[in-house]
Amino acid sequence: MTTASASAPAAFPETHGREKGYDRVSVDAFLSRARAAFESGDDPMTAADVREAAFPLVRRGYAIASVDAALGRIEDAFAARERESALSGRGGVRAWVGQTRETAQVVLDRLSRPRGRRFDRVSSLRYGYRIDEVDLVTDKIARFLETDESVSVEQVRSVAFRMQRGGYREAQVDAVLDAVVEVMLAVS
Repeated sequence: MTTASASAPAAFPETHGREKGYDRVSVDAFLSRARAAFESGDDPMTAADVREAAFPLVRRGYAIASVDAALGRIEDAFAARERESALSGRGGVRAWVGQTRETAQVVLDRLSRPRGRRFDRVSSLRYGYRIDEVDLVTDKIARFLETDESVSVEQVRSVAFRMQRGGYREAQVDAVLDAVVEVMLAVS
C-alpha cells in the first residue's frame, strides 16, 4: 500500500549520490503554510518570513537552487501584497516611500564606512565572511543605492561569501543584505 505522498511527484528535482539538498518534508510543510497564508490572508506571514526560511540539509533532498528560486518568487508575491496594502492604508504612498528611504539610508550609512570596517568582525579564532568579498559586493550595492547602478534582487539574494578567520560577522552582513532586498522589493 502506498501513501499519497509516496506516489505524488516531487515538487522539485531531488539531489543524487552524496549531494545534499533541502529536507523535502520541511520544504513541503513551509510551502503549504505559505500558500495557505497567501490565499487566506489570515496568517501573518510576510516576505521577510519567506526570505528567512531555512531547511535542514539531507541526502536525497530537494535541489537547493530550485527551492531557492521558488522562494524568491513567493517572497516577491508577499512583498507586492505588502506594498499594495501599505499604499492603500494609513499614510499611503508618502509613508511607504518615507520608510523605504529611511531603510535605504541606514544601509547606505553602514556601507559608506571604510573598507574592512563596515561590519563587526569575529575573533581571529573563528570564521566569518571574507572581508574583501563582502566589501566588493557592498561597494556595488552602495553604488546601486546612490546612483541606481544595475543590481537585481536575484543577485543580492544569491550572493555567497567564502569564509576566513577573523572575517565579518555573518549575522550583520546577512541583515544588511536582507534590508537591501526589502528596499529593492519596495520600489520594484
